[in-house]
Amino acid sequence: MATDQPVWPDHLFADLDRTGPVPLYYQVSRRLEAAIRSGEVPPGVRLENEIAIGERLGLSRPTVRRAIQELVDKGLLVRRRGVGTQVVQGQVTRPVELTSLYEDLQSTHHQPATRVLALEVTAASDAIAERLGVEPGSSVVRVRRQRSTDGAPVAVLENYLPGEFADITGEQLEERGLYQLLRARGVAIRIAHQRIGARRAHDDEGELLGIDHDGPVLTMERTAYDASGRAIEYGVHCYRPDSYSFETTLVAK
Repeated sequence: MATDQPVWPDHLFADLDRTGPVPLYYQVSRRLEAAIRSGEVPPGVRLENEIAIGERLGLSRPTVRRAIQELVDKGLLVRRRGVGTQVVQGQVTRPVELTSLYEDLQSTHHQPATRVLALEVTAASDAIAERLGVEPGSSVVRVRRQRSTDGAPVAVLENYLPGEFADITGEQLEERGLYQLLRARGVAIRIAHQRIGARRAHDDEGELLGIDHDGPVLTMERTAYDASGRAIEYGVHCYRPDSYSFETTLVAK
């Protein structure tokens, strides 16, 4: 199915039982859920609006709205401002390991895409200087990117690097992951300190992630070090919670 025009799979609902005890909203919800989970209605498809669906099926708008809400609550559909109701892209599950998001997406057969929002040399604040182990006010590289997968936004990434990496270009960042670029320069990242959390979206993060302007986001803060113990990168990232999760294995000691 194409994803640029709203659709509704009429054939799934040709034999709704309108006289039996099973509520109509439940019948619609279950059939659409089965079609989404089987791939018959694929990720990214935009559904028709509730009024159009109700007219097609001969159902009231509240009935259609409740059926749709059931699948929104299950994380199978998402309502996006200016877009409408859309089938959620397959969730990205990221292992909590010393890898980059770009590499994790590639390894799980997703198609990563990057839009560079900012690339500048700036003076290190006290907080950034402490993370990178440099003097406050010294030159550092600030990189801010929007990361998408399979055409849907999934993360906003802000990273700081020592000033020696000021020759990294926007074109390079759009074509490759940051860690790939660093490795190509002979930088071997060996250890990192990482914190995972959650908060409300700030500033333009909601718009960039396609969620409410103050909607919830997952966060990751990481400082990465090379083999000598020198800080190479400090990152503050936020992710769409309905399309992204972290995964780790716990072992008893």
